Amino acid sequence: MACPPCPPSPLARVRLDDVAPHDGAAAPGYARAVGALAASLARRGAAVLELPADDAAVIRCALESARAFFRGRHAAYLYRAGRTLEDGELSPACMADAFRCLGKAARAALCAIARHLRLRTDVFNQLLDDTPLPVNEVSSSELLVAYSHEQPQSGHSLMGCPSRSSMPQVDRGFVTLVASDCPGIEVCDPNGHWYLADGVSGPNNLLLLTGRALSHVTAGLCPISHYRVTNENRASLTFRLVPHANAILDCSPILAAGHCIRQVYQPIPASQFMDDSYAEEHAVSSHLEEPFESQGNFVSDPSLRSVLSDPLS
Repeated sequence: MACPPCPPSPLARVRLDDVAPHDGAAAPGYARAVGALAASLARRGAAVLELPADDAAVIRCALESARAFFRGRHAAYLYRAGRTLEDGELSPACMADAFRCLGKAARAALCAIARHLRLRTDVFNQLLDDTPLPVNEVSSSELLVAYSHEQPQSGHSLMGCPSRSSMPQVDRGFVTLVASDCPGIEVCDPNGHWYLADGVSGPNNLLLLTGRALSHVTAGLCPISHYRVTNENRASLTFRLVPHANAILDCSPILAAGHCIRQVYQPIPASQFMDDSYAEEHAVSSHLEEPFESQGNFVSDPSLRSVLSDPLS
């Protein structure tokens, strides 16, 4: 008699303090935490980072701010550090603090992934914005804060078009962190099974997803996360760690570490890579309007654009 299939491995829950070095020293459980994080990304396509209490308080403030700022409307706001507010433009509270908090967590996760691949933990730092960000410079990475309060019927939006949020998606950057006040994100594992990845949501839990840029610079050793949003009745924060425009994405560190590289992974300017990835995604869903411009800010309820806006669009 055939043996029953083995249950899927659980989604790893890793404390941020265990993968973020303090004063140059690693935590006692660093190696174990790095291994658990990498194994979860490989086997489940995602992982969960648990924030310390102080950082969780910042994220809680930002989620509550989203609800208060949008006042029950379908809407979203795209925040970039360093961008000056235009005349009359308002921003939800706590965005700068939330950006710093999530940026720190995303960089710690990226360092942990590099360590697992036998690379220096700072090997990808040259591809990222400087920290602190120079004066008069706008960050490449972005924080999307969104709120919606009802789910479109039958997974469709206005005009009979499929809801963009319910379609399988990938991100173009290195890593993506999502915090929300309700579960609602499914991830596809390497076996093609969709599962609820953020079943335990809250300000202290960040869902970690990996994007195209990370897959490219690791020569495919770090897989791309495929996900979809199944519940739009929530407030959420989505932070995307993106390479700066002048970076060159190449696999030389992977090659130096002894890994094999396929011919497809050639050096490419980050700006071109991001544009090519966008064009590929846009070709799949060209009937849906892109909800944000490159320097977009507030998207309000009355338009089709707001209905399609989602923290993972």
